[in-house]
Amino acid sequence: MPQIDIFTILAVFLAIGAIYIIGMLLVMPIRIIIKFIINGIIGAVILFFLNVFGGFIGINIAINPITALVAGFLGVPGVLLILFLQYFL
Repeated sequence: MPQIDIFTILAVFLAIGAIYIIGMLLVMPIRIIIKFIINGIIGAVILFFLNVFGGFIGINIAINPITALVAGFLGVPGVLLILFLQYFL
């Protein structure tokens, strides 16, 4: 029967931990990118529908690169920020 010493067991656990840490470091940027894509889609859809149906109640936001970037990066809070700024400025 082969003998397994404590250093072999420790090396296996360290290797498993290193693989886990490397995997998490690779997954984190993907999560951030997916979050930005989802925020961008939601912000663009809300901005579009606000322009289409907001005309009935007097809300009109010009879609330009600045408003698209704010709505894209921040999503719903970005659209609310644009509305707030438009109302007070």
